Amino acid sequence: MGRQRHGQWHGRRHASEGGGAHEHGHGHEHGHAHTGEEDAPRIHRASALARVPFAVITASDSRTEATDASGRVLREALQGRGHRLVHGEIVKDDPAGIRDAIGRAKDAGAKAILVTGGTGIASRDRTVDVVEGLLATPLPGFGELFRMLSFQEIGSAAMLSRATAGVTADGRLLFALPGSSGACRLAVQKLIAPELAHLVREASR
Repeated sequence: MGRQRHGQWHGRRHASEGGGAHEHGHGHEHGHAHTGEEDAPRIHRASALARVPFAVITASDSRTEATDASGRVLREALQGRGHRLVHGEIVKDDPAGIRDAIGRAKDAGAKAILVTGGTGIASRDRTVDVVEGLLATPLPGFGELFRMLSFQEIGSAAMLSRATAGVTADGRLLFALPGSSGACRLAVQKLIAPELAHLVREASR
């Protein structure tokens, strides 16, 4: 199945909706009684982008839009939080195809790009290699936390995942996630969705 035929759903009808960036001016001007550094995460989240433009890319040689459960989990979880899907597609599990898809996601205006599939240790699992090559600032805590949470669910097999994340030179968040829908659900619900707006804000500083 050709790459274009293999599923691009861009959500471009959302592209003109103001870009999701608001003039918050929130910071410390609310008159909150701060008690110390423990308030910092709450303050940062309060002033973060409310609606992040994001993209979901599925790296797979066999999945179609109808069978892409992992991509659907990611899209629905983030849209359910009010974030905006601006690009989505399924590409072959090869480095050039993944790299090109990430470029198209950037062109669509995505501030966060989630790539699912190809994070294992098989010879065809190349997503992590592509993603790490595009990162200017790695976010090692993401992979560490994901494998910790995964260990609680599947035990020692969690070590096989090379899931990773970080920030590109142009300030985009880039995630490499497993192809399993269960693993994607764990990552997006426990780690990505709760912090996405905060991460995007920090990455753009």
